[in-house]
Amino acid sequence: MSQVFSEETHRNLLARIPHCTGREVSDWLRAVEEGPSLFRFEEKVSWLRAEHNLAYGHAKAIIHEYDLRRAARKFL
Repeated sequence: MSQVFSEETHRNLLARIPHCTGREVSDWLRAVEEGPSLFRFEEKVSWLRAEHNLAYGHAKAIIHEYDLRRAARKFL
């Protein structure tokens, strides 16, 4: 079972991603968008970790943010 991060923890992880990875969050979101069409959350996290050698927490935060933004687009 995956961890559940609070909103504050999620925002803190996102803020640290550019420093830890050398890439902006927007770059990572674009990589997910252009990556393979995976359905499950954990599949996407595993792909990011394997393909880009990311830490679990960072990969999870990126995928969570991607899913949040994609859901928000559906409501506009």
